[in-house]
Amino acid sequence: MMGGKACIRGMRVTVGMIVGQIGAGHSIEKLLADYPYLEREDILQALRYAAWLAEEREIQLATA
Repeated sequence: MMGGKACIRGMRVTVGMIVGQIGAGHSIEKLLADYPYLEREDILQALRYAAWLAEEREIQLATA
């Protein structure tokens, strides 16, 4: 975690940064070129994690 944010393999690269770059139209190949210490699987895992966080969950509340 970096300031409470999820990071890639303990590096100072946040999931939010990865998702933001993809959302801005950058390709995985561009990210790998810009951040050579990342691996393709790091980016895919970041996207999976972001998707998991974005899933809607319905919670049943107890009725009185």
